[in-house]
Amino acid sequence: MTPPIRRLVVEGAHVATVDAHDTEHAGGHVVVDGSRIVAVGPGPAPAWCTAGLTPPGPAAGSAPGPGGPASEPAGPNAAPIAVERVDGRGHLLTPGLVNTHHHLYQWLTRGIAQDSILFDWLVALYPTWARIDEPLVEAGAAAAIAVLARSGCTTVGDHHYVFPAGAGDLVGGIVRAAATVGVRLHATRGSMDLGRSRGGLPPDFAVETTDAALRASQEAVARFHDPSGDARVQIAIAPCSPFSVTPDLLREAAVLGRQLGVRLHTHGSETVEEDAFCLERFGRTPTQYLEDLGWLGDDVWMAHCVHLDDHAIGRFAATGTGVAHCPSSNGRLAAGIAPIASLLRAGAPVGLGVDGAASNESGQLGTEIRQAVLFGRLRSGADAFSVRQGLRLATIGGARVLGRDADLGSIEVGKLADLALWRVDGVEFAGIADPVAALGLASIPPLARLWVGGDAVVADGELVHADQGLLAEGAARASAELRARV
Repeated sequence: MTPPIRRLVVEGAHVATVDAHDTEHAGGHVVVDGSRIVAVGPGPAPAWCTAGLTPPGPAAGSAPGPGGPASEPAGPNAAPIAVERVDGRGHLLTPGLVNTHHHLYQWLTRGIAQDSILFDWLVALYPTWARIDEPLVEAGAAAAIAVLARSGCTTVGDHHYVFPAGAGDLVGGIVRAAATVGVRLHATRGSMDLGRSRGGLPPDFAVETTDAALRASQEAVARFHDPSGDARVQIAIAPCSPFSVTPDLLREAAVLGRQLGVRLHTHGSETVEEDAFCLERFGRTPTQYLEDLGWLGDDVWMAHCVHLDDHAIGRFAATGTGVAHCPSSNGRLAAGIAPIASLLRAGAPVGLGVDGAASNESGQLGTEIRQAVLFGRLRSGADAFSVRQGLRLATIGGARVLGRDADLGSIEVGKLADLALWRVDGVEFAGIADPVAALGLASIPPLARLWVGGDAVVADGELVHADQGLLAEGAARASAELRARV
């Protein structure tokens, strides 16, 4: 017997599609067949959706095509359609959130160097990070991803750049952690080859050779990267930063990434100390230096970008270089407030990131929407950054930064069904005039459901595929073991 097609019908929710027109439907519907969206619109779902009939023409949405039938029964050899209906009344339905920058292993080192700026914080933590191994990284990543999922995140971008000798398959551990929870993963094979003895920030025992980093990057792409539109795992190449990587590694990594057809990621312009480092060592601003090495382009995204001048903003926009905005981490480390409103006006791609959990102990992506709105207003004015701009950063903006906006980031017919259903009928939000403001200005709403490709990953705030208690215990043990190694 042919297995049934899974159809999901959500009705009655306030649907924020985050499409090109920011279309919203109060009391709308979304219908999913398998992994993709087949209907979106106002009011209840059409009868064909709940009657087990096929959609009205190829990806025609809720309305029948001109002159065509509204629906038709499945043919004698077609798979039956099993319909699951979800009552969305009192809920906000958004695209699943997209995290564009994280360091998942840092879940094991939260609460350390609490009052430090970036460089001092890194120096304090490098000795601990240099003692990670595969089991510890997998345990930390699984817990961090669980927290991301429970805050509405369906796609996790991770920047892993610490690879101690003999530590095992660290990228493989992160891939397994994402599969355990059930989210999409944009992992990077990061690297550092500029130790302290050569003028870099990390200690020599925490870095690799240039050739070893390039070989390992190529191997990670060959093992794990899936270029397809519905990929669960993609890999980017990601030398860490101008103060921990040689020009040779940056230059050759950019060449390698483009030969392999994968994206490139690094940190850029995070602090005034980084600006001073680049000016003193290279005679260039971070943006000028990275552009000289091939690191601007629509296949590149950079984390933070707090200290961009007008010239840099123009170059990011002209080249399509993406930005991962991490407001909570920037505040925790006193790095500054990124010029996000200016970047958006210029047309640069911008998404949201949690950043490493050791510089953002919350680890939630949903809360970063509010942080982005508040930080944006502090920098540019109360009317310069709306809650819907914040939601766009967390969804279609992040999808664009990761090169996935054709399939992810908005609720539109034909896109993958990565969806977050937020409960906004509780006492925290009773009577709120705008459901989107519940997410962008109030406290993060409880997450009723999270779907990745139509598959439920979170239900009523609990993980569906993994035991939260076991993940917490594993992370606590791994953290204690890591601290004992120092």
